[in-house]
Amino acid sequence: MTSETTSQPTPDQIRRAPKVLLHDHLDGGLRPGTVVDLAREIGYPGLPETDPDKLGVWFREAADSGSLERYLETFAHTCAVMQTREALFRVAAECAEDLAEDGVVYAEVRYAPEQHLERGLTLEEVVEAVNEGFREGERRAKANGHRIRVGALLTAMRHAARALEIAELANRYRDSGVAGFDIAGAEAGFPPTRHLDAFEYLKRENNHFTIHAGEAFGLPSIWQALQWCGADRLGHGVRIIDDIQVAEDGTVTLGRLASYVRDKRIPLEMCPTSNLQTAAASSYEDHPIGLLRKLHFRLTVNTDNRLMSGTSMSAEFEHLVKAFGYSLDDMQWFTVNAMKSAFIPFDERLAMINDVIKPGYAELRSEWLFRQTAAGTAVTSNSGSTEG
Repeated sequence: MTSETTSQPTPDQIRRAPKVLLHDHLDGGLRPGTVVDLAREIGYPGLPETDPDKLGVWFREAADSGSLERYLETFAHTCAVMQTREALFRVAAECAEDLAEDGVVYAEVRYAPEQHLERGLTLEEVVEAVNEGFREGERRAKANGHRIRVGALLTAMRHAARALEIAELANRYRDSGVAGFDIAGAEAGFPPTRHLDAFEYLKRENNHFTIHAGEAFGLPSIWQALQWCGADRLGHGVRIIDDIQVAEDGTVTLGRLASYVRDKRIPLEMCPTSNLQTAAASSYEDHPIGLLRKLHFRLTVNTDNRLMSGTSMSAEFEHLVKAFGYSLDDMQWFTVNAMKSAFIPFDERLAMINDVIKPGYAELRSEWLFRQTAAGTAVTSNSGSTEG
């Protein structure tokens, strides 16, 4: 085995590496300049800053409070400017463009249709505008030399009472760009079991869904999402670490829930930077992803909210490479995990893995090989030179 397996990729290699994103909120990923433009167009007066650079800083600082509830407050401004068909189309198209520019080849981007009805749109009009925006973004990305496929996840708010309605909406559009369903919002006091009717409906329809669980709240949230609701994936799931004990001698013992999650290969949608902001983790070095990776849980790396966290998929991997010394092999492992866990048909997932992801990483490894060969040639040449 070559030393490449332990060498760390450069920021440029990380950016060019094919990446798969499963947990990204549409209303958490706007460009600051777009927020300013849309606010001006609709006469929204509530922005704390109207200079795009200053607004971007404000979002990051407001989200960096250590409180999930405060973190969620920042979405009042982005949702306020996403209330027209034109705005939703623009935001979705730019989302696809930005992700493709960052090397993302497949993404599932989630949003709550019920939060975009203030100016008269119907739920169906919201979904169709976003879907059309994603398709336009895919076309623009292709024109710029990038490939990306984007699917939508329709989210219901866990504090509201429209989950079944949104689940039915997701099912109606499942062949038109909607990959699945999700619930989001503050976990404490709003358990996923409040929406059992929606999850039972989706299971009857053989549809896919993920549930935000184990982020701000602990193991009961994860247990309910899996054993009561039947989630295919866990949004975050970081608190599964609470069911894992590490002894002083390094011996690791998994509780029954952690063992179940690992044994069943339940995907965990990890969002490291977001977890730091909401105090679900104290630092990148101490993030549970390090131990969970060693224990071979089905982990994926995600952005959550690119605007609020000032992040990207490349930035997330850069942090992990620095914290844990991850290599291209590790990046490929996370990426293949994510593609295996996507809500598209098996043959399409397999094609993405074999025809896009693995060749992309193989090409990056070949760069390392040629650099090593060139370096060796240079050393040989220099050692054989004589002074005239």
